[in-house]
Amino acid sequence: MKSWFIGRYTLVGVIVAVLAIIIDQGFKYWALHILQISEYVIYDWTPFLKVTLIWNRGVSFGLFQQDSETGLILLVGFRLVATILLLAWLAHIRAKTAAIGIGLIIGGAIGNAVDGLLAIEGPFAPEWLQREGVADFFWLHAGDYSWYVFNLADVAIVAGVALLLYDMVVNKEPQTQGSS
Repeated sequence: MKSWFIGRYTLVGVIVAVLAIIIDQGFKYWALHILQISEYVIYDWTPFLKVTLIWNRGVSFGLFQQDSETGLILLVGFRLVATILLLAWLAHIRAKTAAIGIGLIIGGAIGNAVDGLLAIEGPFAPEWLQREGVADFFWLHAGDYSWYVFNLADVAIVAGVALLLYDMVVNKEPQTQGSS
């Protein structure tokens, strides 16, 4: 009987996820506690990239903004359920590229879920570590065109989706193993 959560490339995906979480949370810690970036400071890193702090109390691209603790808990729950489903999918993946993609998505989801947990008042974090939502920093723009402010967890999710799409185009075999 095949395991729901252990497959050929599960370890690869989990290692990628852990690295994505460490990089995302490490940057957030550095930006918030060492650089001490605030919502009213904007750093011009390049002509097309600024760094600032935006507290996102929703999901990607600021959708489904939540002002209540219950809403934040539901968003964390959604991210964790998505992670469990992605782990189950990862166990059935037959290509390393797809496993890396899913690992990036899992790492991004968990990285943002950690921020969500730290935004919930209560036992999840000491006061000095609490956040107001998911910390987004990177602001891409070109002239008058401005993209959303995002974080490294969002970059991991987008890169993971791109790898999955790439794998679907390049890999001619089915992406997952059947249940037979």
